[in-house]
Amino acid sequence: MTWLTDPLSADFMLRALLGGVLVAAICAVVGTWVVVRGMAFLGEAMAHGMLPGVALASLLGLPVIVGAAVSALVMSLGVGLITRRGRLSSDTSIGLLFVGMLALGVIIVSHSRSFAVDLTAILFGDVLAIQAGDLAGLAIALAVTVVLAALFHRAFVALAFDPRLARTLGLRPRLAQLVLVGLVTLAVVASYGAVGSLLVVGLLLAPAVAAGHWLRRIPAIMLLAALLGAAAVVVGLLVSWHAGTAAGATIAAASVGLVAVSAAGRRLVSLVRAHSAFPTAARPAIAPSMPDQKVASASQ
Repeated sequence: MTWLTDPLSADFMLRALLGGVLVAAICAVVGTWVVVRGMAFLGEAMAHGMLPGVALASLLGLPVIVGAAVSALVMSLGVGLITRRGRLSSDTSIGLLFVGMLALGVIIVSHSRSFAVDLTAILFGDVLAIQAGDLAGLAIALAVTVVLAALFHRAFVALAFDPRLARTLGLRPRLAQLVLVGLVTLAVVASYGAVGSLLVVGLLLAPAVAAGHWLRRIPAIMLLAALLGAAAVVVGLLVSWHAGTAAGATIAAASVGLVAVSAAGRRLVSLVRAHSAFPTAARPAIAPSMPDQKVASASQ
């Protein structure tokens, strides 16, 4: 028991645990739609595209969360503008903006020689440094995410299957798409401080994919994904404490490991069900009973 209780006796570990659980809940709600809509590349591009804003905010002495939000907003607006006005596909537009923003961030970082430690925190996060103000911000982000996901649930469902149907039903698919991109942006910006811009995609995708192995209803997947993400946070923090590894990276690795465990468990359950159903399916047909044969011979 001390292996479990000793790490949580420290205040900074308790704050890291609570912050990680809030991040897992935010990523579970948004990540479910990211997986359903096949928008994983957008989430990754958002995570990498924050680098120039964070770098500029650090150089100017501003809060890095402000720079991250500005970069993510520019990224999301650019994707929407190029997709609507240009002849490029969504993936191509995202790829171009992603490379451009990342290159700009690296140029800004390389121009200053004081970014060695800061860049590591930007890329890999520092969940152990979460403060009370960060927890309040994550709680607000979670509330906004849940409210918007509930309000636009029908529009998101219709948009996932047939945008024309969504337009026919008056669900405003363009607005729903913008809101969904905004939710991805909010999740990435709110979560990067805990697990970093490179690892936030793991929490955004892995719990939702693992939950999708067991459930089909979207609200149920969100709930299970939040629970699985919280479990990954607990496991990651415990392993990080005892093994001396980076906390954010360990949490992300634990969440990705959930996918393999969930897939193996689902496969095992399917094999057990198939094995239990096999004897019934392979059972030979029962021969006609003796009274039925006597009745048949009498009728002849």
